[in-house]
Amino acid sequence: MEDLWSIAVVLLQVWFSVMIGFIMIPAMFGLSLGVTSVYIQILVKILEWATLRIERGHRERSTLPDSSRGRGGSMEQEMGELRRYRTQSISRGEFALSDSFYFYIKGLESIVDDQVTQRFSSEELVSWNLLTRTNHNFHYISLRLTIIWGLGVIIRYCVLFPLRITLAIIGLTWLVIGTTLVGFLPNKRLKNWLSELVHLMCYRICARGLSATIQYHNKENKPQKGGICVANHTSPIDIVILANDGCYAMVGQSHGGLMGVIQRSMVRSCPHVWFERSEMRDRNAVTSRLRAHVAAKTNLPILIFPEGTCINNTSVMMFKKGSFEIGGTIYPVAIKYDPRFGDAFWNSAKYNMVNYLLRMMTSWAIVVNVWYLPPMTRREGEDAAQFANRVKSAIAHQGGLLDMAWDGSLKRAKVKEEFKEQQQKMYSSMVMGKKALKTIPLA
Repeated sequence: MEDLWSIAVVLLQVWFSVMIGFIMIPAMFGLSLGVTSVYIQILVKILEWATLRIERGHRERSTLPDSSRGRGGSMEQEMGELRRYRTQSISRGEFALSDSFYFYIKGLESIVDDQVTQRFSSEELVSWNLLTRTNHNFHYISLRLTIIWGLGVIIRYCVLFPLRITLAIIGLTWLVIGTTLVGFLPNKRLKNWLSELVHLMCYRICARGLSATIQYHNKENKPQKGGICVANHTSPIDIVILANDGCYAMVGQSHGGLMGVIQRSMVRSCPHVWFERSEMRDRNAVTSRLRAHVAAKTNLPILIFPEGTCINNTSVMMFKKGSFEIGGTIYPVAIKYDPRFGDAFWNSAKYNMVNYLLRMMTSWAIVVNVWYLPPMTRREGEDAAQFANRVKSAIAHQGGLLDMAWDGSLKRAKVKEEFKEQQQKMYSSMVMGKKALKTIPLA
């Protein structure tokens, strides 16, 4: 029995020595030994081989036709196509019963292929990435592929998961202890320097806990103090990804429990902006506090996700204009994850935070590209909504994401009446003409 305890103690010593010497210390100083890069290269080769095996096994599988092929165009063009099949021509100002089929077809297309609600579910993979949770459409292919999958399960759950959760616990513990101790320092310059150092170290350790491989582009455009950093939002780990390369002042609602402990310790050393639930409903109070933070050019840049919810990293949805009413310089950032190695999207309607983090820590890795875009300011005569759309379009273009005008709050809400009125006005202007439409208000 004593021999078993001795072996266990030796194994634990080796485990922590390897973790501290080869992972934690290099991570704290922003260094890399290249182990993760080699690991990602091996993964790419394995996934490419698995893809070829899957394609070979499914060559004869039938594919569903694309229901959207052959359709498209404006409302007037598509209704014109429907009216052509009538024996009697119809003038512009006349209603046709066939017009109703346009809305009927559009309704069915929206149900079958809804471009909005697709953004609130995980991105569909082209091929299986050897994760059990994505094996819904793929079945037994070959013995070798099954053996590789089994070895992957053992590696992810018996090696990577214990290592990652240990690093995450160490990173969060050091964040709470380090920021609390720094908060007692009176010297502002020294305090700020140590606070940024502690935050960077902790976030880098947490990033290693996710086996994150991050490529930062255009670092000359990194957000500066006194500015506002806005980015597309896919996951809570977006904060870890961005803070791995620089410090930010976080903005959010105050929480209780473990999250509350972390928030209270962080705000002691750094001017993060936490709001009470009652304050979050007061738009003027939120704006005034953010404006006061930006006015102090020595404060860290504020990090804001204007979409207000997590999107599955295939598109960028409507930016809330409140972030663009504060004033100051906007620093756009585009974040794009590689779904082959793990799905970073947090579907909050399906998974709670604990389940989501467990999925992240049992994925192959988190591979992500981050682009810093040139700073942007409001143009003369441009309102906040137009400015928000311009920034959103720039982020979508840089990240290779679909630029969508829809509100991300549709994840939990019904379509706004104003969107319905837009369709009504388009049809009325086509049938009655734009001049006649001005004299007839819509109900």
